[in-house]
Amino acid sequence: MVRHLTPRPDPLLCAALAADLDAADLRSEPLRAAWGAEADDALARGVRSPLLRAIAGRTDALATLGRLFVLGMPQPEAEVAAALARTGVDGIEALGLAYRDGGLVVPAALIRPQSFVDADGVGEWWIASDLDELALHHLDADGVLPPDHVLGVGGASRTLASLVMPIEVERALDLGTGCGIQALLVSRHAGSVIATDISARALAYAELNAMLAGVQNIEFRCGSLFEPVAGESFGLIVSNPPFVITPRGADVPEYEYRDGGLIGDALVEAFVRTAPAHLVPGGAAQLLGNWESIGAELGMRRMESWIDPALDAWVVQRETLSPLAYAELWIRDGGTTPRDAGFEPLLDAWLDDFAVRGVTEIGFGYVLIRRPDVAEPEGAPPAPLRRFETLTQPVTSVGRAFRDGLAGHDALADGLPDVLLVAPDVTEARHHLPGQDAPSVIELRQGGGFGRTVSVDPALAGFVGACDGELTVTQIAAALADLFEVPLADLWADLEPRLRGLVTDGFLIPAGGGTE
Repeated sequence: MVRHLTPRPDPLLCAALAADLDAADLRSEPLRAAWGAEADDALARGVRSPLLRAIAGRTDALATLGRLFVLGMPQPEAEVAAALARTGVDGIEALGLAYRDGGLVVPAALIRPQSFVDADGVGEWWIASDLDELALHHLDADGVLPPDHVLGVGGASRTLASLVMPIEVERALDLGTGCGIQALLVSRHAGSVIATDISARALAYAELNAMLAGVQNIEFRCGSLFEPVAGESFGLIVSNPPFVITPRGADVPEYEYRDGGLIGDALVEAFVRTAPAHLVPGGAAQLLGNWESIGAELGMRRMESWIDPALDAWVVQRETLSPLAYAELWIRDGGTTPRDAGFEPLLDAWLDDFAVRGVTEIGFGYVLIRRPDVAEPEGAPPAPLRRFETLTQPVTSVGRAFRDGLAGHDALADGLPDVLLVAPDVTEARHHLPGQDAPSVIELRQGGGFGRTVSVDPALAGFVGACDGELTVTQIAAALADLFEVPLADLWADLEPRLRGLVTDGFLIPAGGGTE
């Protein structure tokens, strides 16, 4: 029987363990080199035999700790003791990360290196989490995750990390911290971070991971949603909340890392309605979430209705799933497959729940909410940003795109800036019909951010091409009016709203406000 232990963070033992992991060079690139790139990629697909073949017979510290903590395999006690000269087997037992069993050290947790890149550079941490399905299966368990399972750094964690804006704040909140990866990332640009979760086991892992990383500006609190931070405000709130929609009142496992205990998408609604009260003026909240289309009411419309119209709101829907596809996805996520006897009852429970509530589709995406800064002393405040869009193309550096999009919106409050520059990732493509000199289609394309493509006419293409910082907006418009022999007022009436769109979309940036 696999022992399901809760970590017991200890600063001295964590410092010793970090030193041992460092001495073994238990990092992404050395591991990838040890068992090969192809085998390393196979691990992400749940295949580990190629890795084991590559390091078969090796008893050095990297191979031993790689098998023990990266793959979740029992290792001979003597070899583990040699690999952990400072911590010892007693130390990892005291931390709740492993236990002895008949001459073997059996892992109770995984510890995997996790790389990151932000404005300050490239780094890597060790992130501990519960044993995954692959490790549980090979430890003679059934592979089904326990309800209080603490997930490591998965796809959703990496997605949220990529969309958090790289901004400096005094205080930040990571709501639903899980293993603590978001709190660690945000801690690099925040004076202090509060990390909360309803799971005491998750908080134990998060605190242990902070100790392994040597990060000391994170405070951990247990509780649901905003209860642990009642009356407090933050410059940035990030959350990968337990937003998965799970049937209630049925014999369906509820996993703490993904199920918030509410009906449908009520947890996401509660977050977006409550978060603004915990933001300082100018502060922002960012989260991942699901939202349901119910009957004829689309999920994005429901989301829009939850957000105070006085707030800046930018919601990006990345995909939608049918009730059947959604149910299959999350039943498999819990370790139950169609081969298992429990699959069909779980599927029926999900589909019954969606049918009773009239759910026709489930959306997934990114939510950004910003509280307006202190109002100007004179005149009406600028109109809030309200963007609710569906984007399915590949995206990169979304955090910067969000930050720069908000900055562009703010810069437009008093009209177009005097001088605009073409963003460095923008290219132009012209399509010609055979035998014709004039292009039939002109497109501006973004290489980063949301990867948008915008069709433009010759006048707008000419305007963008002239935005090199040498001429003002007024000078470019006047020159184009002369070139195309049209009245300046008519040209400007056509160009001005489209230029504003290019600024908020990040194709054009105000001079002096360029991206990093």
